[in-house]
Amino acid sequence: MKKPELLIPAGTFEKLKVGIHYGADAVYLAGPEYGLRKKAGNFSLSDLRRAIDYSHERMVKVYLAVNIFPHSKDLKGISTYLKEVEDIGVDAVIIADPGVLQIAKEIVPKLPIHLSTQANTINWASAQFWKSQGIKRICLARELSLHEILEIKEKTDAELELFIHGAMCISYSGRCFMSKYMNNRDANEGDCSQACRWEYFLMEKKRVGQYFPIEEDENGTYFFSSKDLCLIKYIPDIIQSGITSLKIEGRMKSVYYVGMVTKIYREAIDKFFKEGKNYKYNPEWQRELSKISNREFTTSFFNGKATNDIARVLPRFQTHEFVGIVQKPLSKNRALVDIRNKVVVGDEVEWVGRKNKPIFLKIESMYDSEGAAEKEIAQPNDTVIIQLKVPTDEYDILRRKKDGKHTNKS
Repeated sequence: MKKPELLIPAGTFEKLKVGIHYGADAVYLAGPEYGLRKKAGNFSLSDLRRAIDYSHERMVKVYLAVNIFPHSKDLKGISTYLKEVEDIGVDAVIIADPGVLQIAKEIVPKLPIHLSTQANTINWASAQFWKSQGIKRICLARELSLHEILEIKEKTDAELELFIHGAMCISYSGRCFMSKYMNNRDANEGDCSQACRWEYFLMEKKRVGQYFPIEEDENGTYFFSSKDLCLIKYIPDIIQSGITSLKIEGRMKSVYYVGMVTKIYREAIDKFFKEGKNYKYNPEWQRELSKISNREFTTSFFNGKATNDIARVLPRFQTHEFVGIVQKPLSKNRALVDIRNKVVVGDEVEWVGRKNKPIFLKIESMYDSEGAAEKEIAQPNDTVIIQLKVPTDEYDILRRKKDGKHTNKS
């Protein structure tokens, strides 16, 4: 078996670097236009060139999302854009619309084209069709079982990509009109307002102001909002199915999310190839994933018809928060750290490197970025020097339990 690619979201340059640090084989990103995440940081052409150079130096591939469903007016400039991104070295473009596919084939015929999950590929005949149209890789719809994936793989020689972790859409593979209807922001053109995540009530027409209860907690009711996909337990099945690329959702998610999810799935994939028949699932992986922002987890349709628990959800939560990220390791196990949440001398944090288990540390001293003045408190966006007592690497993450500064009982 060939080891599958681990493909991670890169909404910003920092997320790209963190994902690569924690083990990504490839990243997907977008420019300010033509992608389905307008609110992500995204990459100008000059930033994209830097990102490609950085990634290729580390043997990591870069895929560019050009996956909006464009009206005719949206096609203006797309031919020039495709030629420009080919010239600066993207490894593939991700498209969803047949018209964009046709333009790409004419303008950049040598550039590999990947099909977005937005195209809703759910059967082998569709997969064969897209392959005949010049598609190299197909990102399968999220509404498929393992049995259906195996059948598609058996009947097409196109590369297959599968989402294994992250948020899911209440609409079919993201083809949603709810945001446009309610907020005049078209999800299919990259401007989703996530109206499905809002709080709603059920009210009978003649009983104005009388709200009927639906599954809810103290924060409200979220009956349009799905649980998050998590297939960490099924890594062996996915690998053995012949999937080429294992994809993580989340270009709008945090640096902390990108780093930790990448780390966990990297460990699981590598462990399977190292141990083979002796591979055993590590329950700690699920616990670690629960420390990241999530809406509880589901395996969705992977084991067959989805159960009703997919939509029975609570608001997003996480047990741990992002404290800081190592900007530069220094001598004597000190590190220059970018602070993301307030930290005080005496706080206990967890240091999470790429290959280690989390290690608990007490912040015994902090200094300004020049090492001249001692500090008792560091605020978000501060850069400080911290004595960590362990050798660190650039982009290692510090975190702590959200309900207090002590994390040793997480």
